[in-house]
Amino acid sequence: MRLILADLILVTHALFVAFVVLGLVVILPGRYWRWGWIRNRWFRLIHLLAIGIVMAESWLGLICPLTELESRSREAAGGSAYSSSFIQHWLHEILFYDFAPWAFTVAYTVFGILVLIA
Repeated sequence: MRLILADLILVTHALFVAFVVLGLVVILPGRYWRWGWIRNRWFRLIHLLAIGIVMAESWLGLICPLTELESRSREAAGGSAYSSSFIQHWLHEILFYDFAPWAFTVAYTVFGILVLIA
């Protein structure tokens, strides 16, 4: 049961990351092509809040609560926890490359500024 919970948290976390990243990806062309839903105030505020939370966690040196919860669930199920942040772990799994933690702080901040400008 705890392993299923960990997997559900993983999916939720991945969907959150996809919302933040893909949100900006669709905002930029959406403004150009004048998609009405792109200007939806709630969508834009929630998107800005989402990247703002990620930036704040990064600047404060906090580990994402979803990463913590998933790791604890995996450990409770007898598995192993992440040895780094969620993004670092999965980038390493996908790209087989580790970036320094400061690189993620810079990336989150730049991304957040782009969201704010958009």
